[in-house]
Amino acid sequence: MASAASSAFLPALPRPRATSAKPLLRRTSSTVRSPLRVISATAAQPSVAAPAELVESVLSKVNGTDRGVLLSKEGHADVDRLTTDLSKYCVEEPVKNPLIFGEWDVAYCSNPTSPGGGYRSAIGRLIFKTNEMIQIVEAPDVVKNTVSFSLFGSLAGQVSLNGKLKVLSERWIQVVFEAPELKIGSFDFRYGGQSEVKLEITYVDEKIRLGRGSRGSLFVFRRIG
Repeated sequence: MASAASSAFLPALPRPRATSAKPLLRRTSSTVRSPLRVISATAAQPSVAAPAELVESVLSKVNGTDRGVLLSKEGHADVDRLTTDLSKYCVEEPVKNPLIFGEWDVAYCSNPTSPGGGYRSAIGRLIFKTNEMIQIVEAPDVVKNTVSFSLFGSLAGQVSLNGKLKVLSERWIQVVFEAPELKIGSFDFRYGGQSEVKLEITYVDEKIRLGRGSRGSLFVFRRIG
């Protein structure tokens, strides 16, 4: 957490030299504070954004960016900086905090293909228009990921994964998912096999959850339930 700036950054005020001359005015018993010292003390306090302000800044940055796809390089850098600052306010042992449970919208990912695989690749986005990307975390260890989309903008579809959560450390979790289930129109089938992911929880509160994958991808989850 950011701390107040040290007074060593400010030059010391000069002290008056001792002299044998008698003062022209007698000092009263009340102490007169130097206005310059008061101003200096105030200036020594840096402006530090509170967690709530950082949360709103992060959400405003990622809103309307198709979960980060439309962000510029500078925009991604801004999100990374804001989330790094916000992670300094993370509670101890976030994996044990009940705030991790709930329904979450995947609001941002620094790597567009991480949350949706091929469905979120450059070609995949031309075919599958993503409508929602939801993650539900239920006590004690259930994780459900759902990506809903429209095929060529008309035929509704959905990919869902069910997994089990395992705590690895104070911040890290592992989720082992079953084979994904794909629904397109009246068709419903499974494909592929099991998969697993590791995620570090770097911040969580009533509105937002931040995470970093084992390969460094940054995720911003916005609470919706």
